[in-house]
Amino acid sequence: MKKIFFTIALSLVVTTLVMAQKQINLPLIPLPQKLEIGQGGFEINESTVLYSESEDAINDLNFLQAYITDHYGITLKSTIGAKQKKSVSVKRNATMKPDAYTLRIDSMSVRIEGGSGAGVFYGIQTLIQLLPAGKTTKLHVASVNIEDEPRFSWRGMHLDVSRHFFTVKEVKKYLDYLAMYKLNTFHWHLTDDQGWRIEIKKYPKLTSISAYRKGTLIGHYSETPERYDTIQYGGFYTQDEIRDVVAYASARHITVVPEIEMPGHALAALAAYPMLACTSGPFEVGRSWGVFKDVFCPLDVTFNFLEDVLTEVTDLFPGKYIHIGGDECPKDRWKESPFCQELMKRNGLKDEHELQSYFVQRIGKFLQTKNKKMIGWDEILEGGIAEDATIMSWRGYSGGVQAAKLKHDVVMTPTAYCYFDYYQSTSPSEPLAIGGYLPLSMVYKFEPVADVLSADEAKYILGTQGNLWTEYIGDFKKVEYMTMPRMAALAEVAWTAKERKDYSSFASRLSSHTKLLSFLNINYSKAFYDISTRVTPNGDRGINVELLCAYPNGQIRYTTNMTEPNSSSPIYDKKFSYDQSMMLKAALFEGPQMKGNVFSQRYLVNYATGKEIVLQDQPDPEYNKGGGFTLVNGILGNLPWNGNDWLGFQKTGLNATIDLGMARGISQVTLDVLSDSVSWIYPPSSMEVLVSENNIDFTSVGKLDSISIRKAGRQATIKFSKKEVRFVKVIATTAGKIQAGAPGAGNDSWIMVDEISVN
Repeated sequence: MKKIFFTIALSLVVTTLVMAQKQINLPLIPLPQKLEIGQGGFEINESTVLYSESEDAINDLNFLQAYITDHYGITLKSTIGAKQKKSVSVKRNATMKPDAYTLRIDSMSVRIEGGSGAGVFYGIQTLIQLLPAGKTTKLHVASVNIEDEPRFSWRGMHLDVSRHFFTVKEVKKYLDYLAMYKLNTFHWHLTDDQGWRIEIKKYPKLTSISAYRKGTLIGHYSETPERYDTIQYGGFYTQDEIRDVVAYASARHITVVPEIEMPGHALAALAAYPMLACTSGPFEVGRSWGVFKDVFCPLDVTFNFLEDVLTEVTDLFPGKYIHIGGDECPKDRWKESPFCQELMKRNGLKDEHELQSYFVQRIGKFLQTKNKKMIGWDEILEGGIAEDATIMSWRGYSGGVQAAKLKHDVVMTPTAYCYFDYYQSTSPSEPLAIGGYLPLSMVYKFEPVADVLSADEAKYILGTQGNLWTEYIGDFKKVEYMTMPRMAALAEVAWTAKERKDYSSFASRLSSHTKLLSFLNINYSKAFYDISTRVTPNGDRGINVELLCAYPNGQIRYTTNMTEPNSSSPIYDKKFSYDQSMMLKAALFEGPQMKGNVFSQRYLVNYATGKEIVLQDQPDPEYNKGGGFTLVNGILGNLPWNGNDWLGFQKTGLNATIDLGMARGISQVTLDVLSDSVSWIYPPSSMEVLVSENNIDFTSVGKLDSISIRKAGRQATIKFSKKEVRFVKVIATTAGKIQAGAPGAGNDSWIMVDEISVN
C-alpha cells in the first residue's frame, strides 16, 4: 500500500512540475490568476466558425475576426445564435465580475465568457497571445482553463504629446499596445509649456499660436551652452480627431483621461492669451524643457477661460476623470503680483501654496457641475486638498500615502518605478533620455500599495500607470523602444495578484512573448538581454562579483583583458573574487549569436573597497538599492545616473563611517557626487573627512565648501598628510531648498553620492 501511495505521489509531483513548466513557457502577460494546462489544443483554420449567442458581444467578436484576418490572412465566418461545432465562441455572463473572464480551450472549441464587454475583450487578448507569432494558415492554441480578473481598477499608460506630437494613427497604435496588456486607462497629456494640442473652438489662437514653437532644444537640457534649432514644430488634434481616438479607445475598453495643465506649465496658452498671466509678457511657446516662472494668474478672466476650455473638453471625453495637472507651479509671479497678494489676504490664505489650493478647488467645483471628477499630480495636496480630488502620486509614495489616509482615491506612479522616459540600460549605445535608470526588473518589483497603509486605507489605491514624457522622444519608434517591454512588466503589476508575481516566471514568459512583439513589428528594447551584476563584500580580499541575466536561455561569456567578448570567450559559471582593480566585459550568447549589449564595468579597489560601512542616517528608500555597501563596492556610479549605483539623501545628508579592518597609512579620501539640477540633484554644500584609531575619538583632516566641490566636478577629494588610522568618517551636507526659477523650486534638494575611495 505504501509503495502504491509513493508511486502516485511521485506521479503527481512529476505532473505538477510538467504543468508548472508549461505555465512558465506560455507567453501570457499579464499572468492570469488561475491557469490550468490540458493536453493537446485547438486548431483555428478556414473552417472554424466564430459565434456569439447574442448581439451584445458582437463588437468584440468582430475585433477577434479582424485581428485574425489582418495578421494571418484567414477569413473566418461569424454568426450569432445557435452553438456551432469546431468554433470560437464569446459570451457575456452577468453573474461574473464585470472585468473577469474565463477562457476554456480543448480539442473541440474555444470558449470565452466575460462579466461585461471588457471581460470578453480581455479573454480575447489572452487568446491572441496564445496564437502563433508568425504567418500560418493553421493556428494551433494550447488547451487551457483560465479564470482571471484584474487586481486594480486603474491600469494605465500616459503619453505626453506636448513636448513632441504624435499623429492620430500613432496614438491608435499606442492604444493597441495598452489593449494587448489589458490596460484600461489612457492618460493623454495634451497641454504644456511646449505646445497646446487640442482644438478649442472658442479660443482659436490655441491652435494657430499655442500649438507651434519656433524651435526646439538640441541635445540634453543639462548641456551648456544650450543649443536650439530654428524649425517651427507643432501640431494639434481637431475635435473630430479627438472623438475618433476616444471611440477607438472605447472599442478596446480603454477610458481616455485628458490632461489640461494648470496653473503651471501654461506658457503655450499664455503665448496666445497673455491677459491670463500675472505680467504683461510677451510670451513665447517654450522651446526648452523644464519649468517656467510664468503661470496662469488666478484672475476672473483666467477662470472664465479655463471653464470655457473645460466645457469643450468635458463634451469630448465621456470618462469621469479630467486631469488638471497641478504640478511644478513656481510661485514667483504670484509673490510679485499685488492682485495675488490681495486675493490671498481677502480669502485668508496664508501662503502661495494655499493660493494654489484655492485655484485647484475652484476648478474642481466647476468640474463637479459637469459630473466629472478631478485628478491631479500630488502637488495639489499642498495647501489643502480639494474635495473629492483623486491624487496621482509621482514624487515617491508619500503623496499617495497621505491622500489615502485622508480617504482620497490614489493612482500610484512614482518616478523610481513608473517613469518610462528614464534609461532602461546602462549601455553607451542607449538613445538619449532625460536621465535616471529604470530597468525592466525594477518596474516589475513595484508594489503600488505601501506597507504603511492599513487594509481600509489600501482600498483607496485605485491602481497604477506608466508615464512617458517625450522631451527626448521625437518619433514613434522611440515611443515603442522606451515603453516596450516595460509596459508589459507594469501590466503584470497592475493585473496579477501580488502573491502570484514572480520575476523568474515573468522573464521566461517574456522571452517567448517577444516573438509576438517582433511579429507585430514593434521596436521593443533588447535591454532585457543585458548582463547585470551582484557585488558583495569579501573582507580583506576585496569584492565578489556575480554575473546575472534575466533572460532564461543562453550562456554568459566574459573577458577581463579589455577585449570584447565573443562566442569563444570563457563561459561564466561562478562568481569572481577580486582584490585588485580590473575591467570586466560580458555578454549573453545563444550559440554563436550575441544577444543584447556588451556589459562593461571597471572595478576600482582601494583600502575602503568591500569593508564594513555604517550610515548614521539611511538614504531615501527609493534611492537605497544597495545600502551603505554601495559606497564601497568598487563601482563608480553610471552616468546617466543609475538608481542602483547611487544613494540619495534629501532630508538628511551623508554621515558614513568605514572600518578599514586594520590601521592603514592613508592620505586621501574621494567622494563621488552627482549634479543634475533638472532632477533636483545638487552637489553637497560641504564635505568633511574625519579619522580615528578607535571609532570613538575622531579628528578632522579636511573640509571642502560648496564652491570647491563644484569646481572638483564629479569627484570631490580631500588630501592630507599621511596618517595611520583604522576608521574613516565622511560627512556631506545637502544644499537645502532649491532656489526660485530652478526645476523643483522650493523643494528640498537631493544629494546623490556613490563611491568613497580611501588611499
